[in-house]
Amino acid sequence: MNKRSKRKVLILAIVFGVALAAVLGLTAIQENLQYFYTPTEVKAGKAPDNHSIRVGGLVVDGSVQRAPDSLEVRFDVTDNSESVTIEYTGILPDLFREGQGIIAFGHLQAEGHLLAQEVLAKHDENYMPPEVAAALEAAEKAAKEKAVQQ
Repeated sequence: MNKRSKRKVLILAIVFGVALAAVLGLTAIQENLQYFYTPTEVKAGKAPDNHSIRVGGLVVDGSVQRAPDSLEVRFDVTDNSESVTIEYTGILPDLFREGQGIIAFGHLQAEGHLLAQEVLAKHDENYMPPEVAAALEAAEKAAKEKAVQQ
């Protein structure tokens, strides 16, 4: 093999290595992305069943059900249009309560509820996660438009 052929092989090997690294990196990123969905989008079937997702909204008043002998808790989250049931086993954040904005991370189950691995609550009286605030605003706007049409 002459010098020119060795260079071509080296350049092809480098290009192939960079392409392989890019594909592996993008695949890993895609598998670990957590998309945010509102309860309305979940009910409409827009949320994937095979990916970890985030669902956010306000905890529905009177919906929190705690198991007496374990850390299991069930509650509903709403965007003032639709609601989704969330099941979680663990210690809820101190700021978790009915009527508060939360985001739950987990997998959507066949029954349409979310099996959460983590629940986050807002950290002060004035804060609401941006995704939840935008979702609530959009749901409120859609409800007003629907009322006007009827």
